[in-house]
Amino acid sequence: MRIDAHQHFWRFDPQRDRWITEEMAALKRDFLPDELARELAANGMDGSVAVQAAQSEDETLFLLDLASQWPTIAGVVGWTELTARNLPERLESYRKHRKLCGFRHIAQAEPDDRFLLRQDFMRGIGYLAEFSFTYDILIYPKQLAAAVELAEKFPGQRFVIDHMAKPPVRTKEIAAWGAQIRAIAASPNVYCKLSGLVTEADWRHWRAGDFKPCLDLVFDAFGTDRLLFGSDWPVCLLAGTYRQVKELIVGYTSRLPAADQEKIFGSNAVRFYGLEA
Repeated sequence: MRIDAHQHFWRFDPQRDRWITEEMAALKRDFLPDELARELAANGMDGSVAVQAAQSEDETLFLLDLASQWPTIAGVVGWTELTARNLPERLESYRKHRKLCGFRHIAQAEPDDRFLLRQDFMRGIGYLAEFSFTYDILIYPKQLAAAVELAEKFPGQRFVIDHMAKPPVRTKEIAAWGAQIRAIAASPNVYCKLSGLVTEADWRHWRAGDFKPCLDLVFDAFGTDRLLFGSDWPVCLLAGTYRQVKELIVGYTSRLPAADQEKIFGSNAVRFYGLEA
């Protein structure tokens, strides 16, 4: 299968979705599976992993309901309160949803750069592997140091870094980010998504070459067995079309053997998330 490992759905709610600023007004509408299905088909993709965009269990149930209706949704990354005392019971209740792969918390929005290492949060992370759930790490570069420690503390947990931890593409000052990426890549339980790059660049004037230094480093650090293509649709629409985002990674990986390209555009996501054919 050719899988887009990172995209979102929502029915726009101006109160809940206050993260969508006026600068991002193009996102102030509904984005649902029928629209994405057309993009997937037009770009030779078979399915996608729908990732939470709101921090509520209603969001998780919303995505699971969509997944039950649309075969193009191969998996769901939801949200649950990982610090809850009754987390094991909650995770047990989620086991019946075969398309639920794992969970994510919008850690990039937490004021504490070491939020991932809070004792109550780590307690929650400690339960995920027991229930075969993955965890998506959504952070800024300044939070990578904490993510490195988290990965080392839980070697049996499958982690994936969303959006390459948002490298500073605009400033091109990638040395500090790159050092931490190499550090976290040293943990074999950590994967990385080739996603969210165009929105870290100049939205209207980016070129493929702008991303080459960051991609070179990530490919060198993780290799082709732990990298996953993700469109970040519809957020990517702020800076480019679905086709442009896909072609950015297609162009970069065109030098690789076909088997490695297949891993990045499908089989790595299937293996990491445990997706069904």
